[in-house]
Amino acid sequence: MLLDIYTHFLPQRYFDAMLLRSPKLENMGKRLRSVQKLFDLDERFREMDEYGDYRQIISLPTSIEEFAAGPLGNELAHIANEGMAELCAVHSDRFPAFVAALNLHDVDATVREAERAFDCGARGVQIFTNVAGRPLDGGAYEDVFALAAERDLPIWLHPARTAAMPDYASEERSRFEMWWCFGWPYETSVAMCRLAFSGLFDRYPALKVITHHLGGMIPYFDGRVGQGLDVLGARTSDEDYSQILPSLRRPHIDYLRNFYADTALFGGLHGLRCGLEFFGSVHVVFASDVPFGPIRSTHDRLLELGLPQKDYEDIAFRNAERLLGMTFSPKLLP
Repeated sequence: MLLDIYTHFLPQRYFDAMLLRSPKLENMGKRLRSVQKLFDLDERFREMDEYGDYRQIISLPTSIEEFAAGPLGNELAHIANEGMAELCAVHSDRFPAFVAALNLHDVDATVREAERAFDCGARGVQIFTNVAGRPLDGGAYEDVFALAAERDLPIWLHPARTAAMPDYASEERSRFEMWWCFGWPYETSVAMCRLAFSGLFDRYPALKVITHHLGGMIPYFDGRVGQGLDVLGARTSDEDYSQILPSLRRPHIDYLRNFYADTALFGGLHGLRCGLEFFGSVHVVFASDVPFGPIRSTHDRLLELGLPQKDYEDIAFRNAERLLGMTFSPKLLP
Protein backbone atom coordinates (compact mmCIF):
# COMPACT_ATOMS: atom_id res chain seq x y z
CA MET A 1 0.00 0.00 0.00
CA LEU A 2 1.13 3.54 -0.74
CA LEU A 3 -0.62 6.50 0.88
CA ASP A 4 0.38 9.83 -0.70
CA ILE A 5 -0.24 12.29 2.10
CA TYR A 6 0.43 15.60 0.31
CA THR A 7 -1.21 15.96 -3.09
CA HIS A 8 -3.11 18.89 -4.56
CA PHE A 9 -6.49 19.16 -6.25
CA LEU A 10 -8.56 22.17 -7.30
CA PRO A 11 -12.32 21.63 -7.04
CA GLN A 12 -14.08 23.24 -9.98
CA ARG A 13 -16.56 25.24 -7.89
CA TYR A 14 -13.73 26.68 -5.85
CA PHE A 15 -11.74 27.58 -8.97
CA ASP A 16 -14.75 29.28 -10.55
CA ALA A 17 -15.53 31.20 -7.36
CA MET A 18 -11.89 32.24 -6.97
CA LEU A 19 -11.76 33.78 -10.45
CA LEU A 20 -15.24 35.33 -10.22
CA ARG A 21 -14.58 37.06 -6.93
CA SER A 22 -10.94 37.95 -7.61
CA PRO A 23 -10.63 38.90 -11.30
CA LYS A 24 -6.99 39.93 -10.81
CA LEU A 25 -6.19 36.21 -10.51
CA GLU A 26 -6.88 35.59 -14.18
CA ASN A 27 -3.20 34.95 -14.96
CA MET A 28 -2.85 32.58 -12.01
CA GLY A 29 -6.00 30.83 -13.19
CA LYS A 30 -4.50 30.27 -16.63
CA ARG A 31 -1.37 28.75 -15.10
CA LEU A 32 -3.37 26.46 -12.84
CA ARG A 33 -5.67 25.44 -15.68
CA SER A 34 -2.63 24.30 -17.66
CA VAL A 35 -1.91 21.64 -15.02
CA GLN A 36 -4.47 19.13 -16.23
CA LYS A 37 -4.34 16.74 -13.28
CA LEU A 38 -5.39 19.53 -10.91
CA PHE A 39 -8.89 19.25 -12.40
CA ASP A 40 -9.20 16.22 -14.63
CA LEU A 41 -10.18 13.15 -12.62
CA ASP A 42 -9.87 10.78 -15.57
CA GLU A 43 -6.25 11.76 -16.13
CA ARG A 44 -5.60 11.69 -12.39
CA PHE A 45 -7.05 8.20 -12.05
CA ARG A 46 -5.10 6.87 -15.03
CA GLU A 47 -1.88 7.83 -13.33
CA MET A 48 -2.99 6.51 -9.94
CA ASP A 49 -3.88 3.14 -11.45
CA GLU A 50 -0.22 2.63 -12.41
CA TYR A 51 0.69 2.15 -8.75
CA GLY A 52 -1.79 -0.51 -7.64
CA ASP A 53 -2.94 -0.02 -4.05
CA TYR A 54 -2.24 3.70 -4.02
CA ARG A 55 -4.35 6.52 -2.49
CA GLN A 56 -4.08 10.27 -2.08
CA ILE A 57 -4.88 12.79 0.63
CA ILE A 58 -5.89 15.98 -1.19
CA SER A 59 -5.39 19.65 -0.35
CA LEU A 60 -5.60 22.99 -2.15
CA PRO A 61 -2.56 24.16 -4.15
CA THR A 62 -3.21 27.83 -3.31
CA SER A 63 -3.12 30.06 -0.24
CA ILE A 64 -6.48 31.79 0.12
CA GLU A 65 -4.92 34.51 2.28
CA GLU A 66 -2.78 35.74 -0.62
CA PHE A 67 -5.77 37.10 -2.52
CA ALA A 68 -8.80 37.15 -0.22
CA ALA A 69 -9.63 38.30 3.30
CA GLY A 70 -12.66 38.68 5.56
CA PRO A 71 -15.98 37.28 4.37
CA LEU A 72 -14.60 36.52 0.89
CA GLY A 73 -11.77 34.42 2.29
CA ASN A 74 -14.20 32.62 4.59
CA GLU A 75 -16.54 31.90 1.70
CA LEU A 76 -13.77 30.55 -0.49
CA ALA A 77 -12.48 28.27 2.28
CA HIS A 78 -16.01 26.93 2.75
CA ILE A 79 -16.46 26.29 -0.98
CA ALA A 80 -13.05 24.58 -1.22
CA ASN A 81 -13.75 22.30 1.71
CA GLU A 82 -17.18 21.38 0.40
CA GLY A 83 -15.64 20.51 -2.96
CA MET A 84 -12.91 18.33 -1.45
CA ALA A 85 -15.38 16.65 0.92
CA GLU A 86 -17.60 15.77 -2.03
CA LEU A 87 -14.66 14.27 -3.94
CA CYS A 88 -13.69 12.15 -0.95
CA ALA A 89 -17.27 10.96 -0.46
CA VAL A 90 -17.70 9.94 -4.11
CA HIS A 91 -14.17 8.51 -4.56
CA SER A 92 -13.33 7.30 -1.06
CA ASP A 93 -11.29 4.40 -2.46
CA ARG A 94 -8.92 6.92 -4.06
CA PHE A 95 -9.21 9.99 -1.80
CA PRO A 96 -9.82 8.68 1.74
CA ALA A 97 -9.51 12.14 3.30
CA PHE A 98 -8.76 15.78 2.62
CA VAL A 99 -6.92 18.60 4.35
CA ALA A 100 -9.10 21.57 5.29
CA ALA A 101 -8.45 24.94 3.63
CA LEU A 102 -8.41 27.96 5.93
CA ASN A 103 -8.60 31.74 5.86
CA LEU A 104 -6.29 32.80 8.69
CA HIS A 105 -7.16 36.46 8.19
CA ASP A 106 -10.25 35.63 10.27
CA VAL A 107 -9.20 33.22 12.99
CA ASP A 108 -12.58 32.94 14.72
CA ALA A 109 -14.33 32.07 11.45
CA THR A 110 -11.56 29.72 10.38
CA VAL A 111 -11.80 27.73 13.63
CA ARG A 112 -15.52 27.28 13.00
CA GLU A 113 -14.84 26.29 9.38
CA ALA A 114 -12.14 23.82 10.43
CA GLU A 115 -14.51 22.16 12.89
CA ARG A 116 -17.18 21.91 10.18
CA ALA A 117 -14.62 20.46 7.76
CA PHE A 118 -13.54 17.85 10.33
CA ASP A 119 -17.15 16.72 10.53
CA CYS A 120 -17.15 16.37 6.72
CA GLY A 121 -14.03 14.20 6.50
CA ALA A 122 -11.04 16.53 6.83
CA ARG A 123 -8.24 14.92 8.82
CA GLY A 124 -6.28 18.08 9.53
CA VAL A 125 -5.72 21.60 8.23
CA GLN A 126 -3.32 23.22 5.81
CA ILE A 127 -1.60 26.46 6.76
CA PHE A 128 1.11 28.38 4.94
CA THR A 129 4.45 29.55 6.32
CA ASN A 130 3.24 33.14 6.39
CA VAL A 131 -0.17 34.76 6.20
CA ALA A 132 0.18 37.39 3.48
CA GLY A 133 3.55 38.31 4.99
CA ARG A 134 2.65 37.87 8.68
CA PRO A 135 4.58 35.24 10.69
CA LEU A 136 2.83 32.29 12.28
CA ASP A 137 4.54 32.62 15.66
CA GLY A 138 3.18 35.96 16.87
CA GLY A 139 0.26 34.48 18.78
CA ALA A 140 -2.44 35.67 16.38
CA TYR A 141 -3.10 32.11 15.17
CA GLU A 142 -2.88 30.35 18.53
CA ASP A 143 -6.49 29.15 18.37
CA VAL A 144 -5.78 27.19 15.19
CA PHE A 145 -2.84 25.37 16.77
CA ALA A 146 -4.91 24.78 19.90
CA LEU A 147 -7.75 23.28 17.88
CA ALA A 148 -5.42 20.91 16.00
CA ALA A 149 -3.86 19.78 19.28
CA GLU A 150 -7.27 19.32 20.93
CA ARG A 151 -8.58 17.24 18.03
CA ASP A 152 -5.27 15.34 17.74
CA LEU A 153 -5.17 16.10 14.01
CA PRO A 154 -2.09 17.25 12.10
CA ILE A 155 -1.27 20.56 10.48
CA TRP A 156 0.15 20.46 6.95
CA LEU A 157 2.70 23.30 6.65
CA HIS A 158 3.14 24.57 3.08
CA PRO A 159 5.73 27.18 2.03
CA ALA A 160 4.46 30.52 0.73
CA ARG A 161 6.72 32.85 -1.20
CA THR A 162 6.36 34.57 -4.58
CA ALA A 163 8.54 36.40 -7.08
CA ALA A 164 7.51 39.63 -5.36
CA MET A 165 10.12 38.83 -2.68
CA PRO A 166 13.42 39.78 -4.37
CA ASP A 167 16.69 37.89 -4.13
CA TYR A 168 18.62 41.14 -3.56
CA ALA A 169 17.61 44.43 -1.97
CA SER A 170 18.55 46.33 -5.13
CA GLU A 171 15.98 44.44 -7.21
CA GLU A 172 12.21 44.52 -7.23
CA ARG A 173 11.54 40.85 -7.95
CA SER A 174 13.14 37.44 -7.60
CA ARG A 175 14.65 36.14 -10.82
CA PHE A 176 15.05 32.70 -12.39
CA GLU A 177 12.38 31.28 -10.03
CA MET A 178 14.79 31.39 -7.09
CA TRP A 179 11.79 32.40 -4.94
CA TRP A 180 10.48 28.86 -5.50
CA CYS A 181 13.65 26.75 -5.78
CA PHE A 182 15.41 28.11 -2.68
CA GLY A 183 12.81 30.47 -1.24
CA TRP A 184 10.33 27.76 -0.35
CA PRO A 185 12.79 25.61 1.65
CA TYR A 186 13.95 28.80 3.40
CA GLU A 187 10.34 29.74 4.26
CA THR A 188 9.72 26.31 5.71
CA SER A 189 12.91 26.36 7.78
CA VAL A 190 12.28 29.81 9.24
CA ALA A 191 8.68 28.97 10.15
CA MET A 192 9.79 25.75 11.87
CA CYS A 193 12.45 27.48 13.96
CA ARG A 194 10.25 30.40 14.95
CA LEU A 195 7.41 28.14 15.99
CA ALA A 196 9.85 26.14 18.11
CA PHE A 197 11.41 29.26 19.68
CA SER A 198 7.95 30.66 20.44
CA GLY A 199 7.33 27.81 22.87
CA LEU A 200 4.42 26.47 20.80
CA PHE A 201 5.37 22.84 21.39
CA ASP A 202 5.69 23.37 25.13
CA ARG A 203 2.15 24.72 25.18
CA TYR A 204 0.89 21.91 22.93
CA PRO A 205 3.27 18.94 23.36
CA ALA A 206 1.10 16.61 21.27
CA LEU A 207 0.81 19.00 18.32
CA LYS A 208 1.78 17.35 15.01
CA VAL A 209 3.03 19.46 12.08
CA ILE A 210 3.85 17.93 8.69
CA THR A 211 6.42 19.94 6.78
CA HIS A 212 6.38 19.87 3.01
CA HIS A 213 9.56 18.98 1.08
CA LEU A 214 11.19 17.07 3.96
CA GLY A 215 11.64 19.95 6.37
CA GLY A 216 13.17 22.43 3.95
CA MET A 217 16.77 23.23 4.87
CA ILE A 218 16.66 21.96 8.45
CA PRO A 219 18.14 18.43 7.98
CA TYR A 220 21.01 19.71 5.84
CA PHE A 221 21.86 22.52 8.27
CA ASP A 222 21.45 20.53 11.48
CA GLY A 223 24.76 21.88 12.78
CA ARG A 224 23.81 25.50 12.21
CA VAL A 225 20.33 25.14 13.70
CA GLY A 226 21.68 22.94 16.50
CA GLN A 227 25.04 23.95 17.98
CA GLY A 228 25.10 27.10 15.87
CA LEU A 229 21.98 28.42 17.59
CA ASP A 230 23.07 27.24 21.03
CA VAL A 231 24.53 30.74 21.35
CA LEU A 232 21.33 32.46 20.18
CA GLY A 233 21.70 36.20 20.68
CA ALA A 234 25.50 36.35 20.53
CA ARG A 235 25.32 37.80 17.01
CA THR A 236 22.59 40.35 17.79
CA SER A 237 23.10 43.69 19.54
CA ASP A 238 19.75 45.44 19.07
CA GLU A 239 17.46 42.75 20.51
CA ASP A 240 17.81 40.57 23.61
CA TYR A 241 17.40 36.84 22.89
CA SER A 242 19.09 35.66 26.07
CA GLN A 243 15.91 34.22 27.61
CA ILE A 244 14.62 32.36 24.56
CA LEU A 245 16.49 29.07 24.94
CA PRO A 246 16.30 28.94 28.77
CA SER A 247 12.53 29.38 28.48
CA LEU A 248 12.17 26.15 26.49
CA ARG A 249 11.64 22.85 28.28
CA ARG A 250 13.90 20.91 25.91
CA PRO A 251 16.90 21.61 23.66
CA HIS A 252 15.62 23.48 20.64
CA ILE A 253 16.92 20.86 18.17
CA ASP A 254 14.57 18.32 19.78
CA TYR A 255 11.54 20.35 18.73
CA LEU A 256 12.79 20.45 15.14
CA ARG A 257 13.24 16.69 15.07
CA ASN A 258 9.67 16.27 16.29
CA PHE A 259 8.20 17.83 13.17
CA TYR A 260 6.98 15.38 10.55
CA ALA A 261 8.37 15.64 7.04
CA ASP A 262 7.27 14.35 3.66
CA THR A 263 9.27 12.83 0.81
CA ALA A 264 8.20 15.39 -1.85
CA LEU A 265 11.68 16.21 -3.17
CA PHE A 266 11.04 15.86 -6.92
CA GLY A 267 12.80 12.51 -6.96
CA GLY A 268 15.90 13.68 -5.12
CA LEU A 269 17.92 10.94 -3.43
CA HIS A 270 20.61 12.75 -1.41
CA GLY A 271 18.10 15.01 0.34
CA LEU A 272 15.91 12.01 1.10
CA ARG A 273 18.81 10.23 2.84
CA CYS A 274 19.64 13.37 4.80
CA GLY A 275 16.05 14.04 5.86
CA LEU A 276 15.42 10.44 6.86
CA GLU A 277 18.54 10.41 9.01
CA PHE A 278 17.52 13.66 10.71
CA PHE A 279 13.82 12.96 11.37
CA GLY A 280 13.91 9.17 11.63
CA SER A 281 11.58 6.78 9.81
CA VAL A 282 8.73 7.30 12.30
CA HIS A 283 8.53 11.00 11.40
CA VAL A 284 8.72 10.74 7.61
CA VAL A 285 5.63 10.25 5.43
CA PHE A 286 5.34 9.50 1.74
CA ALA A 287 4.23 12.38 -0.48
CA SER A 288 4.83 13.16 -4.12
CA ASP A 289 3.34 16.68 -4.45
CA VAL A 290 1.11 15.51 -7.32
CA PRO A 291 0.42 17.02 -9.82
CA PHE A 292 3.52 19.22 -9.43
CA GLY A 293 5.88 16.44 -8.43
CA PRO A 294 6.47 12.89 -9.72
CA ILE A 295 5.07 9.79 -8.06
CA ARG A 296 7.34 7.26 -9.73
CA SER A 297 10.77 8.77 -9.09
CA THR A 298 9.74 9.80 -5.55
CA HIS A 299 8.80 6.19 -4.77
CA ASP A 300 11.79 4.76 -6.66
CA ARG A 301 14.21 6.82 -4.56
CA LEU A 302 12.55 5.52 -1.41
CA LEU A 303 13.02 1.94 -2.62
CA GLU A 304 16.66 2.64 -3.52
CA LEU A 305 17.43 3.34 0.13
CA GLY A 306 17.02 -0.39 0.83
CA LEU A 307 15.22 0.24 4.12
CA PRO A 308 14.10 -2.55 6.45
CA GLN A 309 10.53 -3.57 5.60
CA LYS A 310 9.12 -2.02 8.78
CA ASP A 311 10.76 1.35 8.06
CA TYR A 312 9.52 1.29 4.48
CA GLU A 313 5.96 0.49 5.56
CA ASP A 314 6.06 3.22 8.21
CA ILE A 315 6.94 5.79 5.57
CA ALA A 316 4.68 4.35 2.86
CA PHE A 317 1.48 4.34 4.92
CA ARG A 318 1.67 3.43 8.63
CA ASN A 319 2.88 6.83 9.87
CA ALA A 320 0.11 8.45 7.85
CA GLU A 321 -2.45 6.09 9.36
CA ARG A 322 -1.32 7.11 12.84
CA LEU A 323 -1.34 10.81 12.00
CA LEU A 324 -4.77 10.70 10.40
CA GLY A 325 -6.27 8.35 12.96
CA MET A 326 -7.39 6.04 10.15
CA THR A 327 -6.72 2.41 9.22
CA PHE A 328 -6.77 1.32 5.60
CA SER A 329 -7.52 -2.20 4.44
CA PRO A 330 -5.59 -3.34 1.35
CA LYS A 331 -7.50 -2.91 -1.90
CA LEU A 332 -8.55 -6.00 -3.76
CA LEU A 333 -6.79 -5.48 -7.06
CA PRO A 334 -7.71 -7.29 -10.27
